[in-house]
Amino acid sequence: MGAAVPDDRSPYAQLRARITGGAHPPGSLLVPATVGVELGVSRTPVREALQRLEFEGLVTKVTRGYLVRVRTEDEVIAICEARIALESAVAFAAATRRSDFDLARLIGLFDRAVTAPDADTALRLHNDWHAALRVAAHNPTITELMERLDAQLAVYDADESRAPANLTAIEHEHRGIHEAVVDGDGERARVLMVAHQERTRDIRIAAMAAR
Repeated sequence: MGAAVPDDRSPYAQLRARITGGAHPPGSLLVPATVGVELGVSRTPVREALQRLEFEGLVTKVTRGYLVRVRTEDEVIAICEARIALESAVAFAAATRRSDFDLARLIGLFDRAVTAPDADTALRLHNDWHAALRVAAHNPTITELMERLDAQLAVYDADESRAPANLTAIEHEHRGIHEAVVDGDGERARVLMVAHQERTRDIRIAAMAAR
């Protein structure tokens, strides 16, 4: 039997999406009773969801409820550095372990991303390509860790990520990584992924410094 499919309507999934999507920015107070009313559920599943989000590093417990976690610049940089190390390992593993099915999925997502009709769709498809790359790496532990880091950084995503110049750079960088994975060249995929993630880190740091 396969793993259970997460329920996107669960209090946990809804709260996680609100936090990572910016509806509840860092420093927002989440009171279980109030959140329960908003979601149409009792306080118990909301508390359970918030406890799970606390474990993931997205909220912290306070007297009245939970605060969406506020991170320092140093903390954000540390998360970025961890992400660079893990994502580069993903790229190497994907290039050396991917199956024909993995490759077909990666090619399909990449082709759709570079022909997307608008910036938001392109960015979403490029993110889906990253997720497919992790699947192709066949390392569930890294995938689990990356999902947690992604959520922690999503709270601090900059509007600059949707800028035309950044999307052009993403397409160019992903193309290089994609070709290395297709060619089965793990080291080239790893090096290119490091450069890609370092540039993404620098955009996020610059945006934080400008606030």
